[in-house]
Amino acid sequence: MEPTNPSMNSGDARIDVEFPSRHVSFSDQPNKPDTAPATVPLLPQPAYARSKSSIYDELRNFRISLKWCALDHSSCTGKFVSYLAFVLLTVIIPIASSLSVRLPPTASADDPISFNKLVQFPESGHAAIAFFTLSGFFRRYGLRQLLFLDAMQDDSPFVRRGYARELDKAFRHLAFILLPSFFVEFFHKIIFFSTVTVSIPYISASVPSNSIMFIAVLASWVYRTGVFLLVCVLFRLTCELQILRFEGFHKLLEGCGSESDSCVIFREHMRIRKQLSVTSHRYRSFIIGCLVTITVSQLGALMLALASKSEKSFFNSGDVVVCSAVQLSGFFLCLLGAARITHRAQGIVSIATRWHIVVTCASCNAAESEAWKNLLPIANADPSDDHSSHTLASIPSSQDTSSFQTRQALVTYLQHNNGGITLFGFALDRGLLHTLFAFEFSLVLWILSKAVVLS
Repeated sequence: MEPTNPSMNSGDARIDVEFPSRHVSFSDQPNKPDTAPATVPLLPQPAYARSKSSIYDELRNFRISLKWCALDHSSCTGKFVSYLAFVLLTVIIPIASSLSVRLPPTASADDPISFNKLVQFPESGHAAIAFFTLSGFFRRYGLRQLLFLDAMQDDSPFVRRGYARELDKAFRHLAFILLPSFFVEFFHKIIFFSTVTVSIPYISASVPSNSIMFIAVLASWVYRTGVFLLVCVLFRLTCELQILRFEGFHKLLEGCGSESDSCVIFREHMRIRKQLSVTSHRYRSFIIGCLVTITVSQLGALMLALASKSEKSFFNSGDVVVCSAVQLSGFFLCLLGAARITHRAQGIVSIATRWHIVVTCASCNAAESEAWKNLLPIANADPSDDHSSHTLASIPSSQDTSSFQTRQALVTYLQHNNGGITLFGFALDRGLLHTLFAFEFSLVLWILSKAVVLS
């Protein structure tokens, strides 16, 4: 980004800013005709570098949050700190807590350590999947390109304003899941570490090992949960953008009626379709990895709960409850966003068909009105006059026929390209959600049947 020197043309102050991929001009007299663009997009104002934080940056809160979460990959130092925090909080601390925690002989018969060790695998697994997904995103795309902000200059003001609102409230969804879970986890860890003993090698007994491990485990939980939920929020935000674009596409259909408008509709749908394909390709590994991890962890927790003979309480099974709530909340956030956008994409066909019928009927009514106007002089003319003979048959014009064929081709195209978010070709719609639910429910019933038979 290399800003050029300001130039003064006939008393009109004008600032030209050049960027690697575009040229933006700002003039202090917008009503005066000029070669600069008439309007400046609401969101895509690239007056800063891709990873630089600015007070005018609509992603400033995102960038600050990434730095506080040790996920800033804009520099070599940031990458080193990010990978160091990942290894420490995702691998070392969970392993150390699992190996150093002991249940004293004077404690109750409830065993909380087995469930505590069980939840370390899915929490670290989700954090690893999310971390490497984010690192791949930042290495290849950057935050603006990941959220499709660079392509919003072609969107309508309705879409830009709606997406600006979604950006402002994006972290509310993360807070609604993270904060209640944090308070529950906080109280559970207080009870847990006030009961168990922590023995760390090469550490004297005078050091408060329980307090140190309590803070470390709590920090590890916040990091792993936050990284997982952050990717879920980014995916949902991308889905909300495409939903807004489909709403704008619906408005575009309502205001179109000619052959040239059909070409505009086709180009707009091609643009949305391309971004849906890009989104599916970016997040498919994350969604499938989370699905496998959640399935294995939930079935393992169910088998461990059925095999354990001790009474279940908040003390010995609180970790499983919190872990399951966070996993399912984040995953359902992704699935519901994908299902909504797929439903909108499939509903475009019916909207386009209705638009085609309305435009065709309007054209036919206009042709009939013109035919009746031509019949009026014939009815009032002298029958003996040979010059009053006219052709009564109404022949459609070639322009009307061409417009009808264009609209029909557009509707046929939409019928065969109505997919939304896909996973390796399978549309992530309500039918796939029903299939996943039936599969998971069958596994649960199978485990319950085995437990009843063995007991």
